[in-house]
Amino acid sequence: MKTKSTAILLCFFGGGLGIHKFYLGQNGAGILYLLFCWTCIPALIAFVEFFVLLFMSDAEFNTKFNQGIASAGGAISAKDATSALADLKKLFDSGVITAEEYEEKRQKLLKSL
Repeated sequence: MKTKSTAILLCFFGGGLGIHKFYLGQNGAGILYLLFCWTCIPALIAFVEFFVLLFMSDAEFNTKFNQGIASAGGAISAKDATSALADLKKLFDSGVITAEEYEEKRQKLLKSL
């Protein structure tokens, strides 16, 4: 499971080379950062991404980079779980996810309470 603090540190110290992109599973972007690191443009973009990651909430980070799984060591609040279940139900009702996917994600959310 990816942690926000590790991503922030990698972005700050190795952002110009795209190390944080590889860590976050965005390998295509990481390769682009490596190819263009000599232009310093990736370093400028990483500087902005550093602040984006720094001010991003833990829930948003987990949703984006950990498929919505709560961080290890802590359960999500009932309010967050209720909101996530409502969003999940909307996805199921609109046909974006299958019944199996809905049930699997619902069980993960309920276990994290």
